[in-house]
Amino acid sequence: MATFFLVIIYVAFISLGLPDSLLGVAWPVMQPDFEASFETAGYLFMTVAGGTIVSSLFSGAVLKRFGTGKVTLVSTIMTAGALMGFYLAPSLVWLFLCAIPLGLGAGAIDAGLNNYVATHYKAHHMSWLHCFWGVGATLSPIIMAQFISGDGSWRNGYLAVAGIQFALVVILFLTLPLWNRVAQNSDVASGEETGEATHDSRDGESAKVKPLQIKGVKLALISFLFYCSAEAAVGLWGSSYLVNSKELPVETAAQWVSFFFAGITIGRFITGFITLKVSNRTLIRSGQLTALSGAVLLLLPLPSVFSLIGLITIGLGLAPIYPCMLHETPARFGKEQSQTIMGYQMAVAYTGSTFMPPLLGFIASCTTIGIFPFFIVGFVAIMFLGSERLNSVILHRASNE
Repeated sequence: MATFFLVIIYVAFISLGLPDSLLGVAWPVMQPDFEASFETAGYLFMTVAGGTIVSSLFSGAVLKRFGTGKVTLVSTIMTAGALMGFYLAPSLVWLFLCAIPLGLGAGAIDAGLNNYVATHYKAHHMSWLHCFWGVGATLSPIIMAQFISGDGSWRNGYLAVAGIQFALVVILFLTLPLWNRVAQNSDVASGEETGEATHDSRDGESAKVKPLQIKGVKLALISFLFYCSAEAAVGLWGSSYLVNSKELPVETAAQWVSFFFAGITIGRFITGFITLKVSNRTLIRSGQLTALSGAVLLLLPLPSVFSLIGLITIGLGLAPIYPCMLHETPARFGKEQSQTIMGYQMAVAYTGSTFMPPLLGFIASCTTIGIFPFFIVGFVAIMFLGSERLNSVILHRASNE
């Protein structure tokens, strides 16, 4: 039953990834329909991200009150309804109104499912979970492209994805009784498989302390902030850097950046098998060092082919970091507080991906896009230092217990 239910969670995460890349693909044909300015897509993106940040911050209390199953069901209804709203939107104002529930629903689903898998399943499932998010984010542009190239209607692309979301709503409704049943019988393995100390014995004590007052939480938040800053910055500005600094053709630059995302997706699939033998902590450290080496390749004055190698290396390095850090949350801070802390981590992660790439773009517009690799090296280095400091705090705490 736990395996069958895990398939449902994987499908839910594919569905979570579906809306994330729709707007960027559809915007060139949506823009003239609404007579909107080019940068309006950025404002819509930030509206969705703002809703995601808010729902992530409050997800701990909401999930404790209603449970992961009910919150996931209601949140999926919200995202499906929002996508249907995009399909029906008569004006730009409606797009902004629909962007709010789209972000709120996505944030709650993300935080809830991440904590559920971190608490009730082993580490390799977390890596594969985020691999399946990549499947959804890859499929949605293909779906949208089919409709745009066919009848030229971006609206039908949104309708198709909304239909997929509503189908998931039916599945989630029918499997609603399974959430608690699987949780009670699941093979939990936050600490079992890694041999590292968990803090279940501290749950009673940690419950009396506010999450942000627990030692190490702020360091974990720093790691999440700069992880997502690095990933989003490479995705947004990597192509511009290759075109303007390395003088590559636009189509070549776009293809090379796609290899970066392929590195993340394939890397997470492979990481799922590696976690059977290697601890989360080791994978996080090795991933950070690998990503740092790839960023340094971008920084050095080498032939252009090394930029491709650097992008792939960064993608492969980033692959294990995010899912492994998420899976470590109950082990690091105890299951009692993990849901609230998970929400904080997701909120900070979305904050990094929302605001740091535009900041890099603003600075680059005032100087040169040549600063891009320096920022990526800086983001990864700060993430690495924060993570290593967190490891020291946890080891010190474990030695005193």
